[in-house]
Amino acid sequence: MGTSARAGYRGPVQAVIFDWAGTTVDFGSLAPAVVFIEVFRRRGVDITMQQAREPMGLAKRLHIKMITEMPSVASRWREVVGHPVTEEDIDSLYAEFIPLQLDCLSRYADLIPGTLETVDALRKQNIKIGSTTGYNREMLEILLREGKARGFEPDSSVCASDVPAGRPHPWMAVRAAAEMQVYPFHSIVKVGDTVPDIGEGLNAGMWTVGTAETGNEVGLSLADLEALDPNLRARMRARARERLSEAGAHYVIDGVSELPPILEDINARLVKGDRP
Repeated sequence: MGTSARAGYRGPVQAVIFDWAGTTVDFGSLAPAVVFIEVFRRRGVDITMQQAREPMGLAKRLHIKMITEMPSVASRWREVVGHPVTEEDIDSLYAEFIPLQLDCLSRYADLIPGTLETVDALRKQNIKIGSTTGYNREMLEILLREGKARGFEPDSSVCASDVPAGRPHPWMAVRAAAEMQVYPFHSIVKVGDTVPDIGEGLNAGMWTVGTAETGNEVGLSLADLEALDPNLRARMRARARERLSEAGAHYVIDGVSELPPILEDINARLVKGDRP
């Protein structure tokens, strides 16, 4: 239940709002990246994995638009298609993206290790579980179904198409808080693997926690990550942590399994009157 929103609230964390791909499911956030590459390939415009991942966390149509605005992609598009990218082109790319993404989501729906254990630990503390995503509602429904089958069922799940604007705007997190009836916002923690995730939480006045190794910033499956040379893995992890820290994350962890001690620290800070 909600608590007084007065500035003097010094109670514990009441809710955690998780991202989906790269945070709680789909280790490495692979599903959206491979589809973005395929959609552009079908137009004869090859993009790199780095380009496909750069805007990750945004609503998917906006994500496509941001890719088309990259100078090398825009130049290649003009060369192949014969004119600069238009809003109609973006609409068409997004229309092609939707069925491809819907078709593959269930294949990338396995929970990231530690998700169920972390959620169970939070529920034992009466912490509510919310979720937000850059996917649209039809895509989210697939994840909700697959997540439930694996034991993960948030109290609230909000997608970019539910609100006026997705990340980094705060509206998905705000709506999730409203659906869970939790306030003040400084008693809520937003967890995600992308820079827009961090922006969403910061703009909502919530604590933010970045997940570095399991998500978009490293961008590898668990098997591929574990196969890396340890020194390379350490460098990639450090770079991911740096990116999320520079985005303003209050904390950065490797994955959700490391979240419970972070919440203990936030609780201690709330008692002292600290705010995000």
